[in-house]
Amino acid sequence: MIQLVKKEEKTTREFVQQLMQRAGEKDKRVDAIVAEILENVRTRGDEAVRAYTQKFDGHAPENMEISQQEIAHMATLCDPDFVDALERAAENIRAFHSKQKQQSWLDTQANGVILGQRVRGLEKVGIYVPGGTAAYPSSVLMNAIPAKIAGVKEIVMVTPPGKDGKPNPDIMAAAYVAGVDRVFLVGGAQAAAALAYGTESIPKVDKIVGPGNIFVATAKKHLYGIVDIDMIAGPSEILIVADETADPKFLAADLMSQAEHDVLASAILLTTSETVATQTIAEIERQVQNLERKDIINRSLDDFGAVIVCETMDEAVEFANDLAPEHLELCAANPLEYIGRLDNAGSLFLGNYAPEPLGDYYAGPNHVLPTSGTARFFSPLSVDSFVKKSSFIYYTEDALKTAKDDIVILAETEGLTAHANSIKVRFEK
Repeated sequence: MIQLVKKEEKTTREFVQQLMQRAGEKDKRVDAIVAEILENVRTRGDEAVRAYTQKFDGHAPENMEISQQEIAHMATLCDPDFVDALERAAENIRAFHSKQKQQSWLDTQANGVILGQRVRGLEKVGIYVPGGTAAYPSSVLMNAIPAKIAGVKEIVMVTPPGKDGKPNPDIMAAAYVAGVDRVFLVGGAQAAAALAYGTESIPKVDKIVGPGNIFVATAKKHLYGIVDIDMIAGPSEILIVADETADPKFLAADLMSQAEHDVLASAILLTTSETVATQTIAEIERQVQNLERKDIINRSLDDFGAVIVCETMDEAVEFANDLAPEHLELCAANPLEYIGRLDNAGSLFLGNYAPEPLGDYYAGPNHVLPTSGTARFFSPLSVDSFVKKSSFIYYTEDALKTAKDDIVILAETEGLTAHANSIKVRFEK
């Protein structure tokens, strides 16, 4: 049973601390296993990748790469309505992310100085896509489309084989729609290692993005610095802020939509109405009976769910900023009035008809979002995640002469006399 929390019974600060402890749990055994896998793949390449694939997935395909022809063919095996839905979602995702694209720029000054910044896509990016019961075609779109828009030259996708040794057709359809360049049938920490180090078959990439289990997440953490990564993702979260006008039926459904992800997922409702609070709990008990993942939902809500009654919306907004949730729904009479006050959230969903699954699948904004309170300083995956920037400087002799004394005194104050000398020698007579 999801707990009903009132201000006098338990402070919101204590509840935030409880959730942070959940997110901070670490398994040293997993660290050791992952470290061994990474080293084996680094030194043995394809041989190690195949051995681990056979061990963990039960089948290691002779040819790990899936051709573009096979990908296109597998897309035709999927439900045509599903493929059409993918196409429409992809169109929305492209439209949203296209507005994020930055251009290189150049600034010329009257004294002949030229300053600027060059913006371009990364050379190669690896996308990890889970398989099996946790196969999410939508994640292919959310990771690959911004990379394409950023100008990434080659997108390499890895995904584990099914028990029959074949790829998931729905994942292949998403790869086809998103324009993924190469696909390899390998998963787990060994796939992340192959992308980071490169093997005889799998190319080395510059960045690895995409969700995965604890072994994949741990591998990405270990590999950061060898390659860039998107983020260290924790369990999924939703926070709903609701006033007395909200519909408890909607609130219950939205809380459970996140709780079904994982027993560690967090689903919290903040409301100024005790009536809305109690009716939402009753709706959860009613609706959950008809849901396939009700056991996961019940465990998640029991351990990390709460319905919290706040005295005012100001109090609820303050709590939301403290928690910095991955998903924040605002179900209020006038949700737009709170946008400027909600500073810490991965993505905002405003009003009764913008539920979180709209963002997960279709609206356009990215669903790869910061978790575990990191929305205080991290941003969603975007086109910016797939670009690198270089600045450039051109000075004329006269322009440097004007600046030389300032540069010399700054360098000498820092004790870097060779820096100062680099300037001085240009003006010695």
